[in-house]
Amino acid sequence: MAGLLAAALTASLAAGCTTSGGQRDDGRGTTHVPSHENGTGHESLANSASVLAVKIDNARAARPHTGLNAADVVYVEQVEGGLSRLMAVYATKLPKAVGPVRSARESDLELLRQFNRPTLAFSGAQSKLLPLIDKAPLQAVPPGEAADAYFRSRHRTSPHNLYLRPQRLMGSAPGADALTTGFRYGAAPAGGKPTASQTVRYDLARYTFTWSGSQDRWLVAMDGKAATTTDGKRVGAGTVVVQYVKVRRSTFHDSLGKNTPYTETVGSGKARVLRDGRAYDVYWTRPKATGGTRFTTEDGKRMNFQKGPVWVVFAKAS
Repeated sequence: MAGLLAAALTASLAAGCTTSGGQRDDGRGTTHVPSHENGTGHESLANSASVLAVKIDNARAARPHTGLNAADVVYVEQVEGGLSRLMAVYATKLPKAVGPVRSARESDLELLRQFNRPTLAFSGAQSKLLPLIDKAPLQAVPPGEAADAYFRSRHRTSPHNLYLRPQRLMGSAPGADALTTGFRYGAAPAGGKPTASQTVRYDLARYTFTWSGSQDRWLVAMDGKAATTTDGKRVGAGTVVVQYVKVRRSTFHDSLGKNTPYTETVGSGKARVLRDGRAYDVYWTRPKATGGTRFTTEDGKRMNFQKGPVWVVFAKAS
């Protein structure tokens, strides 16, 4: 199935396959993607010196994902009804396609303040949130602003079929210097507990990270099933951070009236860092939104991450 979808997406990229839109993205704005391409680029809409952040659907119907393994950082946040959504951040390389793309949340605006005017690719937002996105220090590029950078796959049902061509926005990857996350990479510190797997649960979503010594990374499973990309590869991470944060009710709701959780990423708290088959209980601090997050061990030393994709899973602090 993954191979067939990968071939279909490749064909879509080659042929510029889109379908006419107008579908609503879970009640968050209208996403219209024309049925033809105008051939104009949109590099001027993107900040070539900063990262590209893409909101990615994580409903079961949205899997397998496309372009996820190319991300430098993948953030996992809780959304309405105990489900989850991803935000993939790209700096060192741009895949040919990313998706499926879905709507933004209020928490994204605080999280993205750590970057220098990042480009945010998303499909709609709750109507009252749109003015906040417009005022945020980022470059919001939904399909309405760059239609030829998006396409809809005919091999999936809406709204799980919208994809982004990153190079239509960025032209080229900005490079590692754009990753102003505060993460530090290097040799693992002493200590840590040998750990084969770690599971994080939301009300209606579950993530399990299992260490693979042969692949030197943590393999990702979602809702009890191995996560793969549309090219048939396992989704994996060099480092996994389970960051315990305050999750409160926001003033926003989805189209069914369910409250949107707000994940607070400014502050301090505890975290668990997984790397090299070991788990480290650490502390995190992010004093202001315009800065990155610092992770330290119990003795106050910086916690180094392994190079490779970093997954940050925001879990509710007890």
